Amino acid sequence: MANTKEGYIEKFLKKADKAIQEGVKKADIILEDAVEFGSMTAKQAAKASKELHNQAKKEKELLQRKGIERINSGITSAKKITANNHEDLETLRKLGKLRKSGIITEKEFQAKKKKILDRI
Repeated sequence: MANTKEGYIEKFLKKADKAIQEGVKKADIILEDAVEFGSMTAKQAAKASKELHNQAKKEKELLQRKGIERINSGITSAKKITANNHEDLETLRKLGKLRKSGIITEKEFQAKKKKILDRI
């Protein structure tokens, strides 16, 4: 009867060994799939990161360009205002001379002066 028990035990151990081997194979397959999936995910993350970086770079350049345009527009406006103010003051001086010389009346001078000062 000892032989029979040993035969059963041997069959049982063989079945257990076979099950373990199959489990190890399945685990290896799952591990390979996980590594491949992780690699794919890393590649996708790198691609998405690169795309976001490029998009951010384009937006930065656009904002810089718009900012420079606005600054230049402001400078141009300020120059025009300054030039106009200078011209207006020069016109007032000339009108004052015309009034003193009698070419225009005090009333004409005051009317022109008011228009100029309203613009400034």
